[in-house]
Amino acid sequence: MRDSSIARNYAEALLSLARKANDLDGWAKMITDFAAAVEQDTTLRRFLESPRVSAAQKNEVITKAVQDRVPKLFLEFLRALLRNRRQMLIPEIAVEYANLVDESVGRVHARVTVAKETSADENNVIARELSRAVGKEVVPHMSVNPAILGGVVVRIGDTVMDGSVRRRLSTLRRKMLS
Repeated sequence: MRDSSIARNYAEALLSLARKANDLDGWAKMITDFAAAVEQDTTLRRFLESPRVSAAQKNEVITKAVQDRVPKLFLEFLRALLRNRRQMLIPEIAVEYANLVDESVGRVHARVTVAKETSADENNVIARELSRAVGKEVVPHMSVNPAILGGVVVRIGDTVMDGSVRRRLSTLRRKMLS
């Protein structure tokens, strides 16, 4: 089984536990924070990767480190990962879990490109209008590219909505030349 499939299975299990605890977003923060620690802390990463350290020892250390900070069910999930030697999949599990939560609450992420920096109010208007158009809650991830001249370019998954002035001018040019 590929790592992405395994990570997806663990993320589904984590989602089930989070639903029991009635705290999808809280659990998303916990797994994301833990994943960030694994990715950023070289000592932690080496400790978790090391074949010289037994699963029991890793379990003991992780339990002591997080038992007062996370719910018991989340700690049991981490212990299961350690027991099954899947601890290095935690960053992938975090990504898959976030995707599952978004899917379950009807939320999509959009990459929105604008020609110049926008204010928070403008970002809220963009998010509201995209949500209305798509029929789901849209979380915009804004970027600036002056080359589009004006308007917006929105990418949601494989769908691109290009409302840029640059594209409009290009279309107009092609029509005038033909």
